[in-house]
Amino acid sequence: QVQLVESGGGLVQPGGSLRLSCAASGSIFSIYAMGWYRQAPGKQRELVARITSGGSTNYADSVKGRFTISRDNAKNTVYLQMNSLKPEDTAVYYCHVESLAGPYWGQGTQVTVSS
Repeated sequence: QVQLVESGGGLVQPGGSLRLSCAASGSIFSIYAMGWYRQAPGKQRELVARITSGGSTNYADSVKGRFTISRDNAKNTVYLQMNSLKPEDTAVYYCHVESLAGPYWGQGTQVTVSS
């Protein structure tokens, strides 16, 4: 079992920045990738960014150049630095891990970009 605790969401104006954090605990030895998904009202959940245990990353086209995913293996924590936020980034953001025991999801954190 893997437990995930997210933090860092909130309300920000267009052009602003936020940083999301997700701390993993439990069977963390089995984790081989961590990432962030988001789901806006009326839309499907989509991958935002992903990082493997080796440090390889991939991003949704819509966030490339604005968002950066990073991972602190010592703290078992993944971060998502979000810059130049746009109203269309408004969504619930979910932490996601891929592990030998299966996928796990965080509880979600709301990000709202509005003036």
